[in-house]
Amino acid sequence: MDWIALALFVVKALAVFVVFLTGVAYVTWMERKVLGHMQLRHGPLNAGWFGLLQPIADGVKVLFKEDIYVDSANKFLYFIAPIIVVVCTFFTFAVIPFGEPIELFGRTIELVVANINIGLLFVFAVSSLNVYGIVLAGWSSNSKYSLLGALRSSAQMISYEITMGLSIIGVLMITGSLSMMDIVHAQKNIWFIVLQPLGFIIFLISAFAEANRSPFDLPEAESELVAGFHTEYSSLKFAFFYLSEYAHMIVISGLVTTLFLGGWYGPFLSGILGPLWFFIKMVFILFLFIWVRASFPRFRYDQLMKFGWKVLLPLSLVNILITGIVILILRSRS
Repeated sequence: MDWIALALFVVKALAVFVVFLTGVAYVTWMERKVLGHMQLRHGPLNAGWFGLLQPIADGVKVLFKEDIYVDSANKFLYFIAPIIVVVCTFFTFAVIPFGEPIELFGRTIELVVANINIGLLFVFAVSSLNVYGIVLAGWSSNSKYSLLGALRSSAQMISYEITMGLSIIGVLMITGSLSMMDIVHAQKNIWFIVLQPLGFIIFLISAFAEANRSPFDLPEAESELVAGFHTEYSSLKFAFFYLSEYAHMIVISGLVTTLFLGGWYGPFLSGILGPLWFFIKMVFILFLFIWVRASFPRFRYDQLMKFGWKVLLPLSLVNILITGIVILILRSRS
């Protein structure tokens, strides 16, 4: 066994996990600050410089909150549901590359935790398991509000997963690979947002719905469902659900950057500054998440489902058809 390779893998995985976890905490700060300024407020200010210690203060506060159990709940499923959601969300970031491989100590180190040739398939397979955590949370709580929120969430996520998957077929037709590294390398000269503008729009809208973000936050419609599937959760278990939403935002931002915005490629010095370009693009997509939340009201549930099945699904099929025709024309000419 190559112990050095194993040690490098562990160090790389831990580093990505720590950075990812820190990013999740500070996306909550970013959202509160951006929403504050958009609504002519200041946002967090008291804990640290410009409120930068607010996520730490919130984390400490949540740890010391009283953990309340529902007597009639299914204890095992009630406990395991938030863990499923968090673990599945965190796993998906393992195959997203954020830079060109570098040479260090005579070894080539890839700036991705796991470079597998079916990386995109892995992302969709693992992220789809989130539905199980949400449904189990709603059912195991033995609350009608939680169950209704879970059922609405599962229907929403399954519906928009279909359009989300179909929207990237055009990318796969161009690259001919499920490897995330191959998809980024195919964008060295031109990003796929230029070649697949319709696919990009469909993917982005579907991602908003998949992450249960406004204006698609129907599972947590407070006026109807109190708080949706996590109504009966408190303390650290509630924090898991809360943080998983922001973790999902980061994963989606990484996917959008990788699939449509050229990954780590930038205007200059993509090799050295690759991770920086990747980070800048991700921050822009995260800002877009917050901007949309501040700008649009929540959909009605019937509007949400009709939009997914009657608008986005046909458009994603049209995008596949147009992409196939263009590829056949270009191949026939060459």
